[in-house]
Amino acid sequence: MTPVENSYILKLACPDRPGIVHAVSGFLAARGGNILDSAQYNDRFTGGFFMRTHFQQLTGNGDLAALRDDFDALAGEFEMAWELVDAGAKPRVMLMVSKFGHCLNDLLFRYKTGQLRIEIPAIVSNHRDFYQLAASYDIPFHYMPLTNATPQAKAVQEAKVWELVRENDVDLVVLARYMQVLSPDLCQKLSGRAINIHHSFLPSFKGAKPYAQAFERGVKLIGATAHYVTTDLDEGPIIEQEVERVDHTMDPDQLTAIGRDVECVALARAVRWHVEHRILLNGHKTVVFK
Repeated sequence: MTPVENSYILKLACPDRPGIVHAVSGFLAARGGNILDSAQYNDRFTGGFFMRTHFQQLTGNGDLAALRDDFDALAGEFEMAWELVDAGAKPRVMLMVSKFGHCLNDLLFRYKTGQLRIEIPAIVSNHRDFYQLAASYDIPFHYMPLTNATPQAKAVQEAKVWELVRENDVDLVVLARYMQVLSPDLCQKLSGRAINIHHSFLPSFKGAKPYAQAFERGVKLIGATAHYVTTDLDEGPIIEQEVERVDHTMDPDQLTAIGRDVECVALARAVRWHVEHRILLNGHKTVVFK
């Protein structure tokens, strides 16, 4: 998405009722806003209403803080959970990885070529394997080992991770095959702004060696799941899933290679949709305006 000058993105969720779209469009029109694109969804099972509007302010001084202050009154009237952001701002994304670097490499390439409009202030790993890759992109690499897996050692390591998030004003943390379970405390701190890629089409084949499990079962589809991180392991709201058809001629190594490609695609889509403010939480699910 190429940014348009003086453009903003408004996304909101609220109980459904007549007049929401009219109120929002009227609010924008009264302040010189021209809607560039808009999408909405009514969940008839929950009664929730979801909306994302990308607009350009043609008149006025483009004061985002003033727009937010003005919209707050309207949001209160409709009981909205909402966010209003500058469409041209680049979210700051911290990447975390362990010993499998395919997702990291893919995200870095998309970042470098402009496919992902983000800034990457830091890469964190509990192994040293990818410090040279980080250096090739001129991104600081932070080695934070977990050789001692005691709760105390994990707490110390996660405190350093959280300090890095705060120091770098990180908007999103991406677990690009970071093979450590985050503590409930860190999950809470990163609620709604941490994405994980699970190397399986959830909820099947959890745990170690999912592709070996898939091979043993003779599956015809393998997949990957990108989801938000929550305190419930691998059960956070699903953002994207991707699958690939396979057959009986493929061995575990071939399934693994195909699976890694699928992981890259699913994670990249999830990250892009998040940083373009296309995702709204709907209970344990997500609404994604693609």
